[in-house]
Amino acid sequence: MTKKQNSRKSNWLLILGPGIITAALVFGPSKMTITSKMGADYSYNLLWVIVIAIFFMMVFTTMGARIGAQNNDSLLTLIRLKFGKPVSLLIGIGVFLVATSFQAGNSTGVAISISEASGTNPKIWIVVFNVVGIMLLFFRSFYKVLEKIMITLVILMLFSFLTTAVLVQPNLAEMAKGLMPTIPTGSTGLIIAFIASCFSLVGAFYQSYLVQERKKLSIGNQPDGTERLSSRVGIIILGVMSAAVMICAANVLHTQGIKVLSASAMGIALEPLLGDYASHLFLIGLFGSSFSSLIGNAVLGGSLLGDTFGYSSSLNHRMVKVFISLVMIAGSFIALLFGNLPLELIVFAQSITIFLVPFIGITMYLIGNDKDIMKERVNSKVTKIWGALGLLLVLGLAISNFINLIN
Repeated sequence: MTKKQNSRKSNWLLILGPGIITAALVFGPSKMTITSKMGADYSYNLLWVIVIAIFFMMVFTTMGARIGAQNNDSLLTLIRLKFGKPVSLLIGIGVFLVATSFQAGNSTGVAISISEASGTNPKIWIVVFNVVGIMLLFFRSFYKVLEKIMITLVILMLFSFLTTAVLVQPNLAEMAKGLMPTIPTGSTGLIIAFIASCFSLVGAFYQSYLVQERKKLSIGNQPDGTERLSSRVGIIILGVMSAAVMICAANVLHTQGIKVLSASAMGIALEPLLGDYASHLFLIGLFGSSFSSLIGNAVLGGSLLGDTFGYSSSLNHRMVKVFISLVMIAGSFIALLFGNLPLELIVFAQSITIFLVPFIGITMYLIGNDKDIMKERVNSKVTKIWGALGLLLVLGLAISNFINLIN
């Protein structure tokens, strides 16, 4: 293979970077825990939930990518110009607080995946990997470093989870049945939590920023529709990883009647059934999902807060790096102080975020529909229809979650 061919392949892989980064930051340890529990408790019966969540996530992630590709102004700036400063402040500060609250789970996930394999104290690794995350900010082009790390971690996760899924020898007929929508008794809370986390309008929102960061890099002329390809490939990868984890839990843990309290517990539960190899392979995947989310979640929260306060959203801006560091420090402090969060608290926290999500989705949808802002990249009729249905789904989940909270 010639040097030119290698360069072309490398460029295409990096062009896919924004979508892969979004997949990596969305697929964190809490997502693994919820997906594992769905499979362990209900076998393949909730496989259809992944398909629906991934479809609507793809609609809005593609929308976010088009907004970023069309405009030089950031999405928060566009919202501030169209709807006013209070709206942009609410979204920017809200996303920062959500990112910070979930950072503790990412820190804990990284620590447990290493401590379980090495028999060491997890608190050591909470400090170590947050320090590593902050040190990465000192690279001159942080986006390039972020992109390469995320692509590597996603490849690692795909290998780990798909290999484990093959080892458990899934029942293909039962998998096919799981694609037919059913709501088993007691599964509503998990369905809400999974859709709220996988159909991540916050992640779709941030896709516009990642596309703009990618535009700033000189990699030659990119083919038309590159941003759409990037977002769709990334979200398909997100769906494949979610399905692989659920398949492992359904085929191994559900048949044994083993309950899942955490993603790391699932890795340990695989050991007596499939041996050390499968258990460690799964824990490697847990490390990948946790570390990618630890970095990605902090970058999301920090850059949006920087944009909110007018410092720019550039990942190379000094104040943006300070805010990113703040998310990591706050998350590690919470993790060290309280330890591993129980599953019930993770599910509760994931559900709570859905109250902020409809507001974000509506503003993003209206920006995408604005011909003056979007020009030829304005939402098509099909996107408008599916986008509206996606917003109805999110609003329905918010109402259901509110009813569950007051009862």
